[in-house]
Amino acid sequence: MRFMMLVRSDAQTEQGAPPAKEIVEAMDRYNDELVKAGVLLAAEGLHPSSRGALVSYSGDGATVTDGPFAEAKELIAGYWLIQVSSKDEAVQWATRIPFEEGAVELRQVFEAADFPPEVVSPEIVAKEQAFRDEPLRNTPGS
Repeated sequence: MRFMMLVRSDAQTEQGAPPAKEIVEAMDRYNDELVKAGVLLAAEGLHPSSRGALVSYSGDGATVTDGPFAEAKELIAGYWLIQVSSKDEAVQWATRIPFEEGAVELRQVFEAADFPPEVVSPEIVAKEQAFRDEPLRNTPGS
């Protein structure tokens, strides 16, 4: 099972302020634990919403709104993607994040097996697995 551990934004992250050195070092140790346990698939922080855009869809068109966005507490500042055996294991990892404040939302990632075969064909399953197995070809410098 894959889970995303979504880190909520706050006023500091929305201002683009870097975290304290001690926090970065604690997060590095935590990430090392995830790697050593073989559960870490990805971990990234996100720039503040002022550097982003919101694309809204309605009918045939899309509307683009540049950031910043209201309600920092509803925004995402970063995430981990982990592969674990259960929701309980994901919760256990989340409780070990070295945060003194804030919130982390756990969300299970859909797998092909979560959908009936008439919705997700074996061909689509194979194609999506190929996305995950294929190295990124369009990354700068590759």
